[in-house]
Amino acid sequence: MPVFGKGSLAQLETCDPRLKILAHDVIKLIDHTIIQGHRDKAGQDKAVAEGKSKKPWPTGNHNALPSRAIDVAPVYYEAGAKIDWSDIGAFGRLVGAYQYAAFIRGVTLRFGIDWDGDFRSVGPDPDESFLDAPHIELVDP
Repeated sequence: MPVFGKGSLAQLETCDPRLKILAHDVIKLIDHTIIQGHRDKAGQDKAVAEGKSKKPWPTGNHNALPSRAIDVAPVYYEAGAKIDWSDIGAFGRLVGAYQYAAFIRGVTLRFGIDWDGDFRSVGPDPDESFLDAPHIELVDP
């Protein structure tokens, strides 16, 4: 059974307990990594400058402590434990596993691959103008 590495566990430690539980549920289904939990001011400023976030400090869900958001990614071990950022299908499957785990546990999430929750992603969906495939955030209080 897959388990999180030290880096993923360190990022999870910065997250809301509900996100921790969901991540541990999903790792049993799909091997993946936790890229980021909490993001400090310098990290948020950098993410905005690089176009990876649209929210200035401290308005992003990553800026809360504990973090109300995580960034996750599938990992390809046959390619040397790399992340294929262009494989939106793999991100979609991973997000689907989080969506299922959240449903079972009664947690409401929003996903950067489908911000408005209509099961359509970028492309023909005019509501999805900012693709942030790794991003998962809590919606409920």
